[in-house]
Amino acid sequence: MALVRKGSRQIVVDGTAYRWRLRGRPTYFQGLAWSPCSFAVEHADTPGATLVVTTDQPHPSNWIGREAEPVLPSRVAAAVRLALSGGWTPTAPGSAFHLGQSASFTPSC
Repeated sequence: MALVRKGSRQIVVDGTAYRWRLRGRPTYFQGLAWSPCSFAVEHADTPGATLVVTTDQPHPSNWIGREAEPVLPSRVAAAVRLALSGGWTPTAPGSAFHLGQSASFTPSC
């Protein structure tokens, strides 16, 4: 599944260009800070399997005002490197590769 170009940003990790996107509006569960924020990454030139990263932070636009750190390009680059070492092949077609980094996320009550 290809990322929507509108709202996506380009990042170069170890000489390879990728596009990444954070959902602009939170899902219902992200809005209530019941589930963590996630972002998607794909190869910029030949998109194949999309990388979906679940963070340990609430969505920055959550509705209850829970403090959240922004998703920085350095975090995206670190996630790409970790996924590549874990077997993600960004140019090969296939289903999404999920990288969970939400072990320390605590949902709001």
